[in-house]
Amino acid sequence: MQKFANCRNGNYWNNTNNISKITQQTKPKPVSFTSFCKIDSGQFNKLIALSLRIFGNNASAMMFKITDNGKDGRMNACEYFLVRCNIKVPLLQNAHLLRKIAALGLAGTIGAIFLLTVWSTAWAAPRPVPGYISRLPEDEVTYFMLLDRFANGDTSNDRGQLSGSRLQTGFDPTSKGYYQGGDIRGLINRLDYVQGLGATALWLAPIFKNKPVQGPAGDESAAYHGYWITDFTTVDPHFGSEADFRELVNAAHARGMKVYIDIITNHTADVIYSQECVGQNDCPYRSLGDYPIRAYTPLVPPAEANIKKPAWLNNPVYYHNRGNSNWHGESGLYGDFSGLDDVATEDPLVVRGFIDIYKSWIDRFAIDGFRIDTVKHVNPEFWQVFVPAIRRHAQSKGIPNFQIFAEAYVDGVNPGGLAVFTHRDGLPSVLDFSFQSAIRNVLSRNQSIENFEFLYAGDVLYKGGANAALRVQTFTGNHDMGRLAMQIRKDNPNMAAAEVLERVKLANAIMMFARGAPVLYSGDEQGFTGDGGDQDARETLFGSRVAVYNDNLLLGSDRTTAVDNYDTNHPLYRQIAQMAQIRSAHPALRRGKQKLRAMGFSNRILAISRFEPTTNREYLLLFNTSAQTQNMNIEVEATSRSFQTLLGDCQTNVAAGHVVQVRLERFAYAICRANN
Repeated sequence: MQKFANCRNGNYWNNTNNISKITQQTKPKPVSFTSFCKIDSGQFNKLIALSLRIFGNNASAMMFKITDNGKDGRMNACEYFLVRCNIKVPLLQNAHLLRKIAALGLAGTIGAIFLLTVWSTAWAAPRPVPGYISRLPEDEVTYFMLLDRFANGDTSNDRGQLSGSRLQTGFDPTSKGYYQGGDIRGLINRLDYVQGLGATALWLAPIFKNKPVQGPAGDESAAYHGYWITDFTTVDPHFGSEADFRELVNAAHARGMKVYIDIITNHTADVIYSQECVGQNDCPYRSLGDYPIRAYTPLVPPAEANIKKPAWLNNPVYYHNRGNSNWHGESGLYGDFSGLDDVATEDPLVVRGFIDIYKSWIDRFAIDGFRIDTVKHVNPEFWQVFVPAIRRHAQSKGIPNFQIFAEAYVDGVNPGGLAVFTHRDGLPSVLDFSFQSAIRNVLSRNQSIENFEFLYAGDVLYKGGANAALRVQTFTGNHDMGRLAMQIRKDNPNMAAAEVLERVKLANAIMMFARGAPVLYSGDEQGFTGDGGDQDARETLFGSRVAVYNDNLLLGSDRTTAVDNYDTNHPLYRQIAQMAQIRSAHPALRRGKQKLRAMGFSNRILAISRFEPTTNREYLLLFNTSAQTQNMNIEVEATSRSFQTLLGDCQTNVAAGHVVQVRLERFAYAICRANN
């Protein structure tokens, strides 16, 4: 354990230069006053109590050093305190530590130097509101967005401090494949809108500095999405500055909202080329067996030789350089993802490098979690080291529930295919692609609710079992595969808009109340539909000039994407906000274990019981997946004597045999709480 020898010198703190060095470690500048007092151990508690009475909540930071004139080699109170509290100590949270240290019975004459500084601004890492820091991942309702497509709060950064045409700046608000102008300032200005929806966490697509434009001549597009990173250490100028991002995190935390950022370790922007593929349209993958030493000769354009940060990322030796992945076999691990430079994540330097990169974002901004991109294309051994290192670091910084969830695309209702990443790779949670497949199969393709039976039967496969399944991230659509409304229209081209809306609402209800932590994709709450996946599913909430967006028919609204869409009276916005409020008020709907009640090929009512963690009170969740009214008898717990309605139309009486006689109109749902 590190020793602080200078603490033994009581005059150390009386030296102006030393004081300046120490206070600079806390980043904010002291603006009110600084008081130095020499006190003995008996006076220590009195001074603490006095300062609490005088300053209360206005004292946002305190630092203490206690000196011991005892023998060398003995860890004194000063050293103990500095090691444990890293010099910077929030007053109200650590007063108990101060009392403990004051009571230490160390030999020798104990003296203390007490430094109290009152700051006018918050710490670099914002102080959370009560309760926010202790929420579990399954408590959150996450709102996912691409910053470029949410709100434009500062038009001066639209071109990312670059000049020239769209091929240089990446900005063209008439084209779906280029920057539209959304930024961090726009999100700050619209936090009321997001919080009003019931979201408790923000998930931002990558905010790191990107190569603004890439792609073959005539087929270029911009990095508005954030996945073509060149500088992993800072914010892309198209989105704003590091100061803007810090302000966003502080503002979110002040509201009790968490902030997750999307991170990447699999690849960087496309900078490295292969000499053997110059002039070709493709650079096919070359296997380890055929080319064990070197598959291709890497080339880096001189103008981009030092474009990446940290600097080690500029060395081609830290990349696989084996050509483009064909998505099969080993190419999925070692091949370039659509031409993007595939990082050699098996290299120990790379492992340490990425750990240091992402630790720094926790240190500088006190973010609350990572969504990890392209997890399945990185070797499992990388995650086995990376994840524990990040979680330990976050915990050491006072973030005990740092959330990490992975994008591991698995097709179909295949919970086992997702669960393997929680065992082999050691990832805490995943995006639940199987849930999305079940939703589409039942509500768009009109398949049996057996899809959900198979889905939830697989919960025991996750590391940690059904409890771990509570925190998988459930969603109905996203920026890659497209929105559920689009999928329903593709699967049912003649379906009326009113029925599409009914089905989308039912999907939202299943996502919000069944097990899992729901993720809302920005624009879904405004009835956005899109024409497909990828660029076609990335409309702006602010008025668009993209023709292929503006001709879309929105659900539940006569508007188009040509105008701003932040309508808090939109039926989908109001539905989600109402459900989020109910979910927040009832722990059973967030943390309660789940039991599937209605099963079978012919059943159309999905019935689920969830149980309050402390009292075991039953909550009955009912969802009619049919276009016709459905009647069904459903067994409930013997302790559930009657039910009250939280949402929808609940049958209050329980018949003999512990049976509830359920009747639900087409695509209706009900949330019912038992009276024990």
